[in-house]
Amino acid sequence: MQDDALKGPDLTGGVEHAQFTDGKLLGHVGDDEVLLVQSGTDVFAVGAHCTHYHGPLADGLVVGNSIRCPWHHACFDLRTGEATQAPAFDPIARYKVEQRDGKIFVGGKIESRPANPHALNEAPDKIVIIGGGAAGFAAAEMLRRERFAGEIVMLSSEAAAPVDRPNLSKDYLAGSAQEDWIPLRPDDFYRDMKIDLRLGVEVTSIDVTGHAVVLKDGARLAYDRLLLATGAAPNRLSVPGADRPNVHVLRTLRDSNAIISNAKGARCAVVIGASFIGLEAAASLRARDIEVHVVGPEKIPMERVLGSEMGQCVRSLHEEHGVIFHLEEGVNAIDERGVVLKSGEVIAADLIVCGIGVRPRIALAEKAGLATDRGVVVDRYLQTSAPEIYAAGDIARWPDPHSGENIRVEHWVVAERQGQVAARNMLGAREVFDAVPFFWSQHYDIPINYVGHAERWDDIVVHGEIMAHDCLLEYRLNGKTLAVATIFRDGDSLKAAAAMEEGRAPV
Repeated sequence: MQDDALKGPDLTGGVEHAQFTDGKLLGHVGDDEVLLVQSGTDVFAVGAHCTHYHGPLADGLVVGNSIRCPWHHACFDLRTGEATQAPAFDPIARYKVEQRDGKIFVGGKIESRPANPHALNEAPDKIVIIGGGAAGFAAAEMLRRERFAGEIVMLSSEAAAPVDRPNLSKDYLAGSAQEDWIPLRPDDFYRDMKIDLRLGVEVTSIDVTGHAVVLKDGARLAYDRLLLATGAAPNRLSVPGADRPNVHVLRTLRDSNAIISNAKGARCAVVIGASFIGLEAAASLRARDIEVHVVGPEKIPMERVLGSEMGQCVRSLHEEHGVIFHLEEGVNAIDERGVVLKSGEVIAADLIVCGIGVRPRIALAEKAGLATDRGVVVDRYLQTSAPEIYAAGDIARWPDPHSGENIRVEHWVVAERQGQVAARNMLGAREVFDAVPFFWSQHYDIPINYVGHAERWDDIVVHGEIMAHDCLLEYRLNGKTLAVATIFRDGDSLKAAAAMEEGRAPV
């Protein structure tokens, strides 16, 4: 008798092509949920869930011999199971498939094997990565996945090994994710992969001519290839009282833990800045039953990124959950009474979180004489003005083929994918970075997905109902759609990204 918890047919007994919907059929093999996927004349059987956040691949998009997760756009090779594009790194399982007598039968799991690496055109002896965030981790992981056998040294100024940073303002801050879920990999991963991860290390300069980085203690570390993945630093308030112990920024695991510790027993919190991270923090603190006030200079939250209607939707959503907004307002000081606004109003607060943006950490690049322009300038291979040095993540400004402009974005998935491409290119792959930018934001139970990049637009075309949380928005400039934002239209978000990749109109 079929377990009620398992969806679809028992695939070991055989199924017919007519049972497929949009080239997919969800079923099970024993206790495993398995997805059958048809691509051309081939049929693949793979694990039914994304290895990132367990997203349902049955709702994903098949592009050639790959399948993409509807939640955060991770991509998997159906032939090998390999996670070919972040944010997933682990492969999905594969199962034996046999077609006979007009039916498709699925057998046992195929023992996983390492994916075939790209042909390495270059074999440097030593690669140094400066940065322990998304781009740095993704690069180190990809180097080993590509069978790079040389030395990898990863220098991080942070106290903790690379973590799932988006979670620090979402489920982890809300108290619904455990701390052992937060590391991208356990400590023994770095030992087993022979990645020399050094925490709490400050790099003071780069000797471009001598191919070495100089550490704060004066030590020199030679490199054959260098990846700059220094990320961004949170902006801090410059008002009296900004250094009080109950005033926090949110960037690292230590920052999130400090806020969580301060939240214990707190009755009221003030979030300064109606940014994505500020509003995500507001939602997480409301989940802890803390009164939350949000202070920001704008008239409508997120209007600069999402437009006025979507911004109003975000505001209404937070107000429905009890958040109190103080917009077109600023902070004059923080004292023992709480947060003193420019209007003179005082908000008594036990806990204060600043989410007033970040700035790219480009001082090392500037000091080394690398080309910079509000970020580190890279070419389409993510190579800086120094041939042996690459840059990825929040600091990189690259030529985006989709918008036709040089852009820099501060998105987690972009940083990871740039780290992966930079890793292959440090090995001589000459792979163009042309991924469509993607980010997601979570506010209570409402997800916002965004693909593309629109720093400005002259028209927003709305499909569906924004306030009903069922919509797709096109951000257009001179008739061209540069970006698409969606709420609860995950499939449309995937299709838009795929269309942009192919140079087609996304809607």
